Amino acid sequence: MLPDLRLNDHLRLRKQHPCGSFDWTVVRLGADIGLECKGCGRRVMLTRRELAKRMKVNLTEHEENEQQSQKP
Repeated sequence: MLPDLRLNDHLRLRKQHPCGSFDWTVVRLGADIGLECKGCGRRVMLTRRELAKRMKVNLTEHEENEQQSQKP
């Protein structure tokens, strides 16, 4: 399943970046997803499918997801 992302989401990927950080910020959405490393500021572009394989968890909680889960 492809991830549902928004700008400025904070993601944790499975593999460590060479600078030592696992955490990334979404800076561009489209067919490709732009990510910025929170450790060194390096920017990379990944396809949605590639990001879905590499992503471990989305650290940003969205209010809409919480409201939907509370409905009976």
